[in-house]
Amino acid sequence: MKAGVPLVAGALVITGFTGAASANSRHATSTKPVFDIAYEGPLSGGNAQLGLNMLYSVEYAVQEANSGMSQFGKLPFTLAFQKKDDQGSATLSPTDAQELVANKSVIAVVGPAFSGATKAAEPTFSAAHLATVSPSATLPALASYGWKNFFRVVADDSVQGPTDAMWVVKKNHWTKVYVVNDASTYGVGLADAFAGQAKKDGASVTTGTFPGTSQCSDGTASPTQYTADAQTVVSTKPQILFYGGYYCDLGLLLGALHSAGYHGKVMSGDGSDSDALVSSTNPRTAANGVFASCACAVLGTTKQDTAFADGFKKLAHFPVGIYSAESYDAANVIIFAMKEIAAHAGVMAITRQNLVTALHSISYKGITKTISFQSDGNISGDLIYVNQIQKGAFVQLGLETS
Repeated sequence: MKAGVPLVAGALVITGFTGAASANSRHATSTKPVFDIAYEGPLSGGNAQLGLNMLYSVEYAVQEANSGMSQFGKLPFTLAFQKKDDQGSATLSPTDAQELVANKSVIAVVGPAFSGATKAAEPTFSAAHLATVSPSATLPALASYGWKNFFRVVADDSVQGPTDAMWVVKKNHWTKVYVVNDASTYGVGLADAFAGQAKKDGASVTTGTFPGTSQCSDGTASPTQYTADAQTVVSTKPQILFYGGYYCDLGLLLGALHSAGYHGKVMSGDGSDSDALVSSTNPRTAANGVFASCACAVLGTTKQDTAFADGFKKLAHFPVGIYSAESYDAANVIIFAMKEIAAHAGVMAITRQNLVTALHSISYKGITKTISFQSDGNISGDLIYVNQIQKGAFVQLGLETS
């Protein structure tokens, strides 16, 4: 378990703000202005649990800030919360983005959650100068399109994939590797990054694509494909299978591998790092021993961590999960930037454009890490953790590089 760090406001240099009033907020003569913070991600479909882990974190951060009892104290504005369900789909996310942009009360978005959905929606957000802070989209290319409004609070796949490979090959000496992806934007990127590094480190690598199914995602493949896929994997006798994709389809594959008599190791990335992987696997015991990496820490050893976890559970009615803490930090870094704008230039200076400018200059201590962004929106820092399912639940083993 990694201890969280204290919730202490960082430094922000306020420069270059334009406009005396915000066109994005709701104003009334006798009340504080109201700004909406939205969440966009999968709230239905096979991978909905990942989105729900994030949704309630953002909603809790908004409620906490409005209470006046949070780390921010009494704010000169009120926050409202919105949600958009894109099902993690690149087909649906552009419409959600258009609706969020059209609502002038929306000042920022936590998300989108999935890489493919982010890639499809971001041109719309960028054109409107609407800040998006993703807690989980890790495709490296997302930072290469020149979107000044794009930020993420986790390391990308160009860090995670090679780090995973080095942990597998150099640290654990598993040198016969089967690498597969689910054909998603995220899955292909992570698997390719892993395979490239594994080959450099001297591993024998076999690659393949097992497309995501209609049962789990916006894929078109049938779940029955995994019977043949599992036989293909078993025939190559790898020491470890690395899966680039999401937990729902991996659960189906694990069941098929169990039936096929596979005895090697299995590892995946953050898309599978959810206890929902266990409930997606038949039999559930076939998920035991699976490794999953994540650029996210499991928290719970400090007062701040415990307070967040307790508040989250009261709201969500289930415990915090993967990317819950990162989503909480993503919402709070937005709120912190808004507070700083108001303190230096007045609450009427809180505009979409000014918020983007502020986020580029920010340093904020969250519960997962100190958050500051590079010029391309990437987080500064590259911590990758490895987790393993033990007795039906993921347990964090520690940093892959430690």
